[in-house]
Amino acid sequence: MPATESRLAGIGGVFIAAMVWGTTGTAATFAPALSPLAVGAVAMGVGGLLQGAIALAAIRRQRRLMARQWRYLLTGALAVALYPLAFYTSMRFAGVTVGTVISIGSAPLFSALIEYRLDGLRLTKQWLLGATVGLLGMILLCFAERGEQGAGGEAGLAPIGILLGLLAGFTYALYSWSARRLMQRKLAPRAAMGATFGAGGLLLMPVLWLTGAPLFTAWHNAAVGLYMALVPMFIGYICYGYGLARISASTATTITLLEPVVAALLAVLLVGERLPLSGWGGVALIILCLAIITLPAEKLALRARRQPDGG
Repeated sequence: MPATESRLAGIGGVFIAAMVWGTTGTAATFAPALSPLAVGAVAMGVGGLLQGAIALAAIRRQRRLMARQWRYLLTGALAVALYPLAFYTSMRFAGVTVGTVISIGSAPLFSALIEYRLDGLRLTKQWLLGATVGLLGMILLCFAERGEQGAGGEAGLAPIGILLGLLAGFTYALYSWSARRLMQRKLAPRAAMGATFGAGGLLLMPVLWLTGAPLFTAWHNAAVGLYMALVPMFIGYICYGYGLARISASTATTITLLEPVVAALLAVLLVGERLPLSGWGGVALIILCLAIITLPAEKLALRARRQPDGG
C-alpha cells in the first residue's frame, strides 16, 4: 500500500476507535450499581484478554523477539491496567463530559512530551497549531459543561476526578508509545497489541474479582459490561492497533480528541446533560483541530530528528 494510502487508512482506523470509545461514559451510566473500578476492569480486562486470545498465534511466533523487548511490554501492560481504573473513576467523580475531556484531551500533550523526551522527536508548527486549537476547545468544552450544571459527578470530588483524568491521559499516551515502539522493533502489530493488552487484562483480573459481583445481580449490569468489553475495548482497540501501525503515537492520540466530542453529544442526547453555546464552540474547535493535523499528509504531527533503532 502506498505511504499516503497507508497513512489515511491508519487515520481511519483511529477515527473509528475514537467514535466507539466515545460511547463508554454514557454506557457506564446505565449501570450505576457498578463501581468505576468494576467498569474499568471488565471493559479493559476482558477486552484485553480477547485481544490477546486472537493474537496468540502471532505472539507465539514472535515470543523470542518479544522477550528481548520486555521493558516496553511491561511498561505498556502496566499502563493498560492503570488507564481504565483512572479513566472511569474520573468520569464518576467529575462527570462524563469533564472526565472524558480531561483524560483524552491531555493524552496528545503527554504523548508529544514522551516522544520528545524518549524518541528525540520535534514538534512541527502544524502540530503545535492543531494541538493548541484542540486544547482551547477542550478547555472551553470542559468549563462550559461545568458552568452549566456543576461538575456533573459526585459532590466535592471533581478536583480528584480531574487529577485522575490527567493520570488516565498519561497512561493512555504511555501504552500507545510502548505499543508503537514494539512495532518499530519488528513486532507485528497484532502481536504487539495482543501481548500488551492481554498482559494488561491479566493484571486487571484481581480487580474484577474483587469488584465485579454486581455484574451478575442484574441483566442490565451484565449487558453494559459485555458491551464495554466487546465493542469499545475489543473492536475499538483492534481498529486503534491497525492505525497505530501506520501513524505516530502522538498523531493517533491527537485524532482521538474526537472521543470527548462524541461523549459530550451522547451525554446531551441520552443522559440528559445540557451543553451551552460555548460548549458547542469547544466541539467546533476540536473538529478544527482534527482537520489541521490530519489533512495535509506531508506536514502532519511530528517529524523525527533521528530514526529509532531496530534492535
